[in-house]
Amino acid sequence: MRSAGLVLHPRRDSAAAVAAVLDWAGSRHIEILGIADEVVRLDCAAVAVSAAELGSRSDLLVSLGGDGTMLRAMRLADGQRAPVLGVNLGKLGFLAEVDVPDLPGALSAIDEHAFTVEPRLAVDATLGERTVTAFNDVAVVRVPGDGSAVVAVRVAEHEFVSYAADAVIVATPTGSTAYSFSAGGPITSPAVEALLVTPAAPHSAYSRGVVLSVHDAVTLDILPSSGRLAVEVDGEVAGYVQPGDRIELRGRPSAAQVVRLGMTTFYQRARRKLRLTDSAEIP
Repeated sequence: MRSAGLVLHPRRDSAAAVAAVLDWAGSRHIEILGIADEVVRLDCAAVAVSAAELGSRSDLLVSLGGDGTMLRAMRLADGQRAPVLGVNLGKLGFLAEVDVPDLPGALSAIDEHAFTVEPRLAVDATLGERTVTAFNDVAVVRVPGDGSAVVAVRVAEHEFVSYAADAVIVATPTGSTAYSFSAGGPITSPAVEALLVTPAAPHSAYSRGVVLSVHDAVTLDILPSSGRLAVEVDGEVAGYVQPGDRIELRGRPSAAQVVRLGMTTFYQRARRKLRLTDSAEIP
């Protein structure tokens, strides 16, 4: 390994984790890269590069933060060779592989090639003339005061189902434990290649979510009775749509890869992080 990139949370204290990465890299002559306006906050020894260079020049990306930081690191790694190691600095950290105390051991395991990589599906959404990418979800969300989200879902160019709801969420399996889960969608293993469509607070005749093949094009048509809607991409507003607009979505398998050390399975993480043990069926 010649270089590793750091992706930092904008506010959380990452000094201890950064120090562990620098100590590991220093003894192995590995160059540490970081996005210029992030590493300047820590005044650390990382080489400042642009976001595009970080993805293309790194052999490994280390995400220091929560799930939002991990998603950003996955977008930086999109289409690149570098897998992403997630280090949790927060409370939930569903996507992260290790906590800060476990970081030196994780880096040693990477040295020894004692890890696997897990491919992650992305969804590309075309908004007018631009395309945006999500690793969790793309959601069309009601703007307060502007009416409900009234949306028709077309699959493989065929009309399929329509919703009236507060939001309609198109999630990847990675995002199945995020907004889609909160709206009643199913927990889905990241090994499954599918898109999940889940209505949030639906008030239409049909109120169930659907699971669609990743090989089919999905289109959201904003119907005439809809209000103006915000388009959220991994939780951030990417634009707005109004009645008559159309959003085209397509799943893209293996867009990024995350490091797995075999410490836990997806199902163990889901059970612990989502507190599935609170279920009446599990003592």
